[in-house]
Amino acid sequence: MKVSVIGSGAWGTALSKVLQDKGHDVTMWGRDATHLERMRTQGLNDRYLAAAPLGPLWRLTPKLDQAVQGAQALVIAVPSHAFREVCQAIGSFSGWVISATKGVEHGSELTMTGILSETISGARPVALSGPTLAEEVLKGMPTAMVAAADQSHDASAVQEMFHLPHFRVYTSRDRLGVEYGGALKNVIALAAGVCAGLGLGYNSNAALVTRGMAEMRRIGIYLGGHVDTFSGLSGLGDLMVTCFSSLSRNRSFGERLGAGADLEALLRESVSVVEGYHAV
Repeated sequence: MKVSVIGSGAWGTALSKVLQDKGHDVTMWGRDATHLERMRTQGLNDRYLAAAPLGPLWRLTPKLDQAVQGAQALVIAVPSHAFREVCQAIGSFSGWVISATKGVEHGSELTMTGILSETISGARPVALSGPTLAEEVLKGMPTAMVAAADQSHDASAVQEMFHLPHFRVYTSRDRLGVEYGGALKNVIALAAGVCAGLGLGYNSNAALVTRGMAEMRRIGIYLGGHVDTFSGLSGLGDLMVTCFSSLSRNRSFGERLGAGADLEALLRESVSVVEGYHAV
């Protein structure tokens, strides 16, 4: 299958590797032609994942129309604040459009599949979410995710698209619940980092994460998600990995903030987007 990954950051790179390992014909789009050329010549994503060689490389292009043309499925892995702009530029696409971005749009409060449903005519939206660290995925470490769509056959198609022995994909019809779990946990992870940076200990951190989970569930159900979803991979699972891993951008950002670093300086220094800050 011809699959195009829209976004050349850490997550787009990791998912491109999974898709290539599955045997798909993969093209990746990124805005920065210079960055893509370095990836091509060096065999690694030196901006976001310098410690993880990519192996045989898929096609790279800075031209969005080239990436979309001829593709049978699109995977969008750009920051949430750029999601609408990219979807509008795509305009129309007949096939699966998979959101691998976790967040809620500021102002409209739409989830990412809500945005693509508004902006890409012909799209069959699917949310792909769960407890994933890009560096571990790129290294082929065991990972599980969930593909969520309104129609079960769309979720099953994406499950098969990605499924590998080390990359297990489950399915759900609770698209909203899966997306809200992925967006809300970023806020809790940032707070968990602040707690650690302040040196408040494990007791307070455990209390914060546990009560944060309860709030995620209440908010998510109010917004249309199903209660069971928040105990699964895209809720509790994602919350755990994001709150406790040193590889988590949101936790690391919060930890430095709690230790006294200047907020504006941290935002300027961050190479990757800290979705938890924008979700607040």
